Amino acid sequence: MKDFASIPTAPRALPLAGHVVPLLRDPLAFLNSLPAHGELVRIRLGPLSVVVICDPELTRRALLDDRVFDKGGPLYDRLREVIGVGVVSCPHQAHRRLRRLSQPAFHQARLPDYARAMTRCVQETTDSWSPGQIIDVPAEMMATSSRIITATLFSDTLPPSAHGRLVDDVTTVVKSLYQRMFLIPPLDRLPTPGNRAHLAARARLHDTVERVIAQRRADGADYGDLLSALVAAHDPEDDRAGMTGAEISDTIVSFILAGIESTAATLSSALDLLARHPGVEQGVHAEVDAVLDGAPATYADLPRLALTERVITETLRLRPPGWFFTRVVTADTHLGGYLLPAGTSVAYSPYLIHHRPDLHHDPETFAPDRWASTHAQPPRHAFLPFAAGARKCIGDSFSMIEATLALATIASRWRLEHMAKHRGRLAAAVTLELRDLRMRVRPRAATPGAAARSTETWP
Repeated sequence: MKDFASIPTAPRALPLAGHVVPLLRDPLAFLNSLPAHGELVRIRLGPLSVVVICDPELTRRALLDDRVFDKGGPLYDRLREVIGVGVVSCPHQAHRRLRRLSQPAFHQARLPDYARAMTRCVQETTDSWSPGQIIDVPAEMMATSSRIITATLFSDTLPPSAHGRLVDDVTTVVKSLYQRMFLIPPLDRLPTPGNRAHLAARARLHDTVERVIAQRRADGADYGDLLSALVAAHDPEDDRAGMTGAEISDTIVSFILAGIESTAATLSSALDLLARHPGVEQGVHAEVDAVLDGAPATYADLPRLALTERVITETLRLRPPGWFFTRVVTADTHLGGYLLPAGTSVAYSPYLIHHRPDLHHDPETFAPDRWASTHAQPPRHAFLPFAAGARKCIGDSFSMIEATLALATIASRWRLEHMAKHRGRLAAAVTLELRDLRMRVRPRAATPGAAARSTETWP
């Protein structure tokens, strides 16, 4: 068994900054270079040493053992400043209870009601476009996903002014979180414009959420939304125990940040990738014409939107919004032939795993049909957009339904074309997102009864 010091260190570390420069300049290329140096590779974030797990099987082992590989490290230290210790970010000792209390909010029986709100919100977006209009795709998808998350979280109880403020604050917080991960105290507390904007947005976000929760608890009514489910939740192991106000607030803020930003990033990438691959785009158009006949997609349509769902799945593989996560080792343990002492910060990257050519054939190619039932599927641990184990994303089904309904509804009515000077660039922040993507919307005429097809060839 090798000791911690034997873990290879990635090249290009600077004396004080470590690997901060390549992680800020081109983090995706830097991550993809790490497997060449070993299954475990050390990187330095300033003075902090982080062990990156580059092997899919070792990644799976770490995710399944959430007691030893607990949520923590530089990413979650920063996230907890924003979202507290709700079900998404809490340590292992609190997770089982909060998961039990949160799970009813995502019960299968509630999904059709959520889907109705999703359909309505996406239709509002598609109704607002006009032929030939040039849209800022990430901004439009951000607005759409924010309407969906507030509708499913709060029904219609959030005033329009509060909704607009909430979206602005979420945007500010998310944009600054990645950079703050590299700020060493006391730099993160200096009164710089960026720090002031982040702290103010964070405070307003919690204030907005806490006001709505207080009103809802005083009201006592069940609105059929996520907040009602959390307020009414009782621990099956202790029927008298529910979530505290702080736990509800932290969990709601977690859902807001994850639900708005990740879905918007996924949809922006899916629309961009479809425009870049006409064969797949034609297949999606044929499918939605046959299934929807120009109408918005509903929950009942999902079983017949197989290609559209594969497009979302492949987008999550190629450009996973959650691309880099950290954990902290809570007890001395062995991984990949090395001893990891308690307190070691480790990281894993779905992007790295999803782009390994030994796991995914031609991994840089956008090929939704790789997920068709007629093709050999990659190992389960080779696809991690929602993590795995007990800490797997609680809203994975919710997210897939939302993204599939949104993409199908958009494709049913509009075709999006790239603009020569605004074809988008992929940026790695807290989420993997597209920036500067503007597209022209063209109306489509549905072809009733068209057979769904994909002209994209795939071995």
